[in-house]
Amino acid sequence: MAAPAIYQTDKVLRFEVPGSRRPSTYFFALVLTLGGLGFLFAGLSPFVETNLLPFSDTRGLTRFPQGVTMIFYGALATLFSLYYWLVLALDVGSGYNEFDKQNKKVTLFRRGFPGKNRIIEIVHPLENILGLKVQIKEGLNPRRAYFLKLKGARDLRLSPVGQPQPLAAVEDQVSAIARFLNIGVEGI
Repeated sequence: MAAPAIYQTDKVLRFEVPGSRRPSTYFFALVLTLGGLGFLFAGLSPFVETNLLPFSDTRGLTRFPQGVTMIFYGALATLFSLYYWLVLALDVGSGYNEFDKQNKKVTLFRRGFPGKNRIIEIVHPLENILGLKVQIKEGLNPRRAYFLKLKGARDLRLSPVGQPQPLAAVEDQVSAIARFLNIGVEGI
């Protein structure tokens, strides 16, 4: 995963947060689409008494239970693939973290699903910021996340969700935020 884009002036620091448009999401959407349609066509073949898959022989399949089962799993996989394609089209989770000294506020902006929570925007005054907290856990399920510690509120996650970022990218972003806001970092 590439490091998020940085926009910085004397008064504003902004990090772009990548959303769902990652290679792994495209891969799973494509695999589910192809697999789901393959199962669906294979399951429908005994019912229409025609081989709907040109690269496979489905004459050995019976209508019940094989055809029905394959139609069920094919339809299910196709529905899941539609969900993945919708998530990709909407770029769910993308947005930015902006630290604005001029307006004395920090803004976390994310895109969600259509509806009342399509746009998620969290704004806090800069004077409520206590510091940054970093959580790094290596191993089978690594975690590399950093949070904004606030007075009277829970910690806000600044790092993108999904694949862990490289340690160098986490370090660069955390140090850039800490220098810009002149705050401390805990957990490193």
